[in-house]
Amino acid sequence: MAKILVLHTGGTIGMVSGPDGLMPAAGIVEGALERIKRNGTEIEVRTFEPLVDSAEIGPRHWNIIIDAVAAFEGAGVIVTHGTDTMSFSGAALAQALAGIGVPIVLCGAMHPLNTGGDAEGNLALALDIALGGRPGVWLAFAGRVLPAGGLVKHHSQQADAFRSIQQSQPAVPFRPLRFQDRQLAILTLSPGLSAPAVAAMLAELDGAVLRVFGAGTIMSDPVLESVLRAAVARGCRIRAVSQCESGGLLPGSYAAGAALWRAGCENGGEETPEAALIRLWLDLSR
Repeated sequence: MAKILVLHTGGTIGMVSGPDGLMPAAGIVEGALERIKRNGTEIEVRTFEPLVDSAEIGPRHWNIIIDAVAAFEGAGVIVTHGTDTMSFSGAALAQALAGIGVPIVLCGAMHPLNTGGDAEGNLALALDIALGGRPGVWLAFAGRVLPAGGLVKHHSQQADAFRSIQQSQPAVPFRPLRFQDRQLAILTLSPGLSAPAVAAMLAELDGAVLRVFGAGTIMSDPVLESVLRAAVARGCRIRAVSQCESGGLLPGSYAAGAALWRAGCENGGEETPEAALIRLWLDLSR
């Protein structure tokens, strides 16, 4: 008998209407799984207590999922999750569980179960993928199966809300990683942003993903270069990625980007900001 573990963290998929809007409710996901369960399949559901809006998801929750996956012996794992931070959790699980030998399938919905929306289809697809045996971390959404390591939520309302940017993932033996308590953030450069403002933000961080312009340019400000250099010198890891969704960085293409590399910033290449953040977090957790 194939055994599937379902970790229900929360999110729209398991909500019902309340006096102030959608709210989590017990038993919704469990009931749906009972209706779609395949013959010869055993489904174990573990529910976060309390259920978590995806806006609250962070390293502590990722570690709970990683521990459950690492201890599980079965065909696959489904993680039901809100969509707003799905890209962060996808990157976190894809990197922390690299080399996993079973399918780990993220699943969420833009509309709750039992409302005639996308939830039932997404959950059924997730179950099929979890039983299918293809190792790795995936997202089952809107009739598609996407690699979870480079997810982008590109629409806040439509059912087909996600796409995936290919991320490099070297083959490694499975050794689950955990997240330690660190202060990291994604910072976005914008025209007119002052060097002192960047310095103030970096002063509070152990590491930062810096979203820069185009193929890798920043403002030609020697004070900004000094700020970046000083942060790196004190041990703050800074990983640069493009504000463009695809294409990545090309160091050396423009003189306006040379300050990044002189200051010691790392080249995130084609990484999504979420993937770059997770890479830094895991590096700083070793």
